[in-house]
Amino acid sequence: MRIYAIIITLFITLSSSVAMAERLAVSASVANIRSGPGTEYDIIWKVETHHPIQIIKKSGAWYHFRDYEQDEGWIHKSLVSKIRTVITKKKKSNIRSGPGTRHKIVFTVEKGIPFRVIKSKGSWISIEHADGDKGWIYEALVW
Repeated sequence: MRIYAIIITLFITLSSSVAMAERLAVSASVANIRSGPGTEYDIIWKVETHHPIQIIKKSGAWYHFRDYEQDEGWIHKSLVSKIRTVITKKKKSNIRSGPGTRHKIVFTVEKGIPFRVIKSKGSWISIEHADGDKGWIYEALVW
């Protein structure tokens, strides 16, 4: 019986961790990332709209999060929403006119560029940048 109690406790602990790992995205044009949950804490960096984040912990109106580079910070909940977004994780990524390598490259982006997801087709994602640029990117190139 003791082993079942341990397994159940472990399952509940893991389930609650996964439940807290909510993925959101920055909805403000620019958001201050702070060292703690409040405006009295230092701004440690800034991010632009569509930057995806993984929520680690909630403290009042503040979210402690981790991003695609495993960096952590705090953001006010009014600056994020449940928008499906991705961010490029490779040094250079080609954005194409359609879902596949046979389609023309319409532009190339550096690592760390966030996009709103429009739709998916197989392993390809239709994306749009905040400036209006659109295209398709292979899913292995984004987080």
